[in-house]
Amino acid sequence: MRVFFIGFGQAGGKIVEMFIEQDRKLPRQSFRGLAVNTARTDLMGIQHIPLKDRILIGQTVVKGHGVGTDNVAGAKITADEIDSIINSIDTRGTHDVDAFVIAAGLGGGTGSGGTPVLARHLKRIYREPVYVLGILPAPEEGRLYSYNAARSLSTLVHEADNTFLFDNSAWKNEGESVKSSYQRINDEVVRRFGVLFRAGEVSKAGVGEMVVDSSEIINTLRGGGISSVGYAITEVVNKRAKKRGIMGALSGFKPHIHKKEKAEEVLLGEDKSAKIIALVRRAMLGRLTLPCDYSSAERALVLIAGPPDELDRKGVEKAKSWVEENIAGVEVRGGDYPVDSNYVAAVVILASVRQAPRINELMEIAKETKEDVIKSKDRTSNLFDEGIEPLFE
Repeated sequence: MRVFFIGFGQAGGKIVEMFIEQDRKLPRQSFRGLAVNTARTDLMGIQHIPLKDRILIGQTVVKGHGVGTDNVAGAKITADEIDSIINSIDTRGTHDVDAFVIAAGLGGGTGSGGTPVLARHLKRIYREPVYVLGILPAPEEGRLYSYNAARSLSTLVHEADNTFLFDNSAWKNEGESVKSSYQRINDEVVRRFGVLFRAGEVSKAGVGEMVVDSSEIINTLRGGGISSVGYAITEVVNKRAKKRGIMGALSGFKPHIHKKEKAEEVLLGEDKSAKIIALVRRAMLGRLTLPCDYSSAERALVLIAGPPDELDRKGVEKAKSWVEENIAGVEVRGGDYPVDSNYVAAVVILASVRQAPRINELMEIAKETKEDVIKSKDRTSNLFDEGIEPLFE
């Protein structure tokens, strides 16, 4: 899948930088990207995106110092300078793009405010789907961040073709500061979505028996709303092979295998079908990017990536059937993606989920915070819905 990434704001820029960095290590590149920000220092801190692909907006308003946590200002600046952003995207070329993905932290100002505006204009201009990869703030980041995220989400669900969410609060370790967790959490984001977005691209290991191409992903996400992604990875036991480390499409996505989980992480035995089913179960029942009730998903996609010898068609079909039995909808797509690796990875998209406790919590916090924010801010834009309404009916 050929993806055009736009990193909006500090968090989004760092995530897109990691996608581009990993993509350049591969023989064939699938990703291109831009970083857009109102803060000059954030753009200068990026190393793996060329200067020409770092776009500073709002210079006449905030003088390159950013908008802080004011997402109304972020939305207004983006709307005022949308033509220059679109021109920058056009200059990089879009003729072979399968989808646009806007990555942003939803708790701050620039990404939270600008992402819905950019998504709206991209959908108006291009035929390719526009997805958002949004990072939800942890509660300890403050009520204002939660309020910003709720307002941004209320608009995003109507503007983007689908919104992937990654909840910081579910991934931050106990006792770990928010700042120290950023790099590790970003690694988790790129590991999961890197495998997913490369599906269908030709690798040295060949072409899969059941190819998951861009159309499969697009059809899974076509219903809109909010989606969560499950991921599980396990080591392949091969006595004849030397440990080569992870190569191919899984490059850079080495799993963090806990010692007490080592025994169940390693693929043992000869029943490849059972191995794949167990891996998919662990991906869906384990830690999702957004904790949710998986049974409320309307559609799903199952992707198995790993050495060709470990990919079993019967196992993929059985895993799809198991997922179909456990979600609300009946549309479950899936396939395999051969890569040269010592690991097998399972990625499960739970598309258009209807029940996610963290989203409900955000909306409640936003309602409680709304009056305080109104008192402290002059609301000069109607780019966001004035009310905070439930996302799930």
